[in-house]
Amino acid sequence: MADREGNVTALFYVHGQPPASGSDTQQIVLEVCQEEGLQQVIWLSRPFAEAEIPSAYAAIYREGVRRYGAPRDDRPTQAVVWPTGRTLLAIRLVAGGGKRIIMIASGELYEKCSLEQEAARPAIPPPSTPPTYSKPGNGA
Repeated sequence: MADREGNVTALFYVHGQPPASGSDTQQIVLEVCQEEGLQQVIWLSRPFAEAEIPSAYAAIYREGVRRYGAPRDDRPTQAVVWPTGRTLLAIRLVAGGGKRIIMIASGELYEKCSLEQEAARPAIPPPSTPPTYSKPGNGA
């Protein structure tokens, strides 16, 4: 499936559909910018039971360390970030129970593409003045 907004086309691949063919993969999203090409890969794991998360997460974390060195721990978002690899790794709760691992890798020109996307978006007009209401008992 594909979705296009402005200068970005997002390509969605579900489990079993290459490149989302790994046994722990539920979906992969590729964000392709019109001028810059592929600029973001978003990987979503299948939902894991609580007991499965530590080993699955550790394997991905070790690969990130091998490629990019020690990550920056981003406590407010409960994620780790490898700035040199422009990669984020996080765990999120799944509706109905379980947890999902999410990894986002961005290309060197992702910020430029995002700015172009924002600039191409139509401006949202400011809200009109909200209506005024009389309080009961004011004779209105």
